[in-house]
Amino acid sequence: MLARLTSVKCLMGESRPGGTQDGPRTPPHDTHKGCHYISNGQYPTVPPRSIPWIFTTIVCTCFLLILLTSCASSSPPGVVPTRTAVSSPTGGVASPAASPSSGADTTPTHYTSRVVLQGVGRPDDLVFDQRGRLLFSDFYNGTISRVNADGSVTVLLRGVAGPEGMVVLQDGTMIIAEQHTNRILSLPPGAHSPTVLRTLPGTPSAAPCKDGVDGIAFDPTTNTIIVPDSPTGEVYRMSPDGKTLTLLVSGIVRPVGAVVDAQGNIYVADECGGTIWRITPAGKTTRMGGFGMPDDVAIDKHGNLLVIDLKPSIHALIRVRLSTGKHETLASKGFIEPQGLVVDGNDDIFVSDDYANIIMEYKPA
Repeated sequence: MLARLTSVKCLMGESRPGGTQDGPRTPPHDTHKGCHYISNGQYPTVPPRSIPWIFTTIVCTCFLLILLTSCASSSPPGVVPTRTAVSSPTGGVASPAASPSSGADTTPTHYTSRVVLQGVGRPDDLVFDQRGRLLFSDFYNGTISRVNADGSVTVLLRGVAGPEGMVVLQDGTMIIAEQHTNRILSLPPGAHSPTVLRTLPGTPSAAPCKDGVDGIAFDPTTNTIIVPDSPTGEVYRMSPDGKTLTLLVSGIVRPVGAVVDAQGNIYVADECGGTIWRITPAGKTTRMGGFGMPDDVAIDKHGNLLVIDLKPSIHALIRVRLSTGKHETLASKGFIEPQGLVVDGNDDIFVSDDYANIIMEYKPA
């Protein structure tokens, strides 16, 4: 656009930058000296007493006709280019180069990995607290712990009967899924023992795919907790105080991890069914296949779905481009039983493995 407008300025009678073989251009009415007298309103004068006035009038009239004919037959340079230049700005607006791309995909494609924690308990599910610190549940030791900035670990809660998924509310209250009892617990800031918010309808058993509650998720669009009831194959919406429990969907083989996107769509991993269920705010459900045993799920800031697949032959961190359905394996080496999954606003992905006793960070390269 800028180059086109500069050319129009040159054509409209300004000197070309740096000079050209055409030299400076002057306004059209000054190009032909034969038109000078007409443009400024002056006429050639002859002394009145030299010849009769009638003859003088005839000579002047003839002279004016000659001048008019000369102006009409000569087109000043610049008139034609000025007409054609009118369309130049229109062409510039339509050009893709004139507008920068506003939909560029900035999803990372390469990552570097580092060990965040190793050999301290058996980290299972992960969550960030309100200050962005990493918390992890330890199913086998019955604890909830925090990873500190210096790499040390602080145990926040002991004696939980199989702690799994966690949600941290804005006020710092921690909501905990207790698998052995199929209950939802609450731990306010500063408290040393939790209270029971809700006992879920399902009854855990030793039968395949009938373990108690696993992952839970916070829905920021409704300020509620999404609770998959694993033994019954149902998914509920629960109020933060536990008093209201609303059924959203049923018929899932074993619903475990859950996450909610910015539009309020809920994604639930069906560990024993090998699919991811999507539940819209209107209640419509769809299923995405192509997984072995999806366990935990997360949504990155680009709207992509991250999935932990703990099927032994897969054991991978997978990214699903929801816009295209494409599956991308981000990490698959070194896992024994990957479990927990969270991603922060910097695209840093954290994965726990409760058999390797490790928490890994995958940072965009």
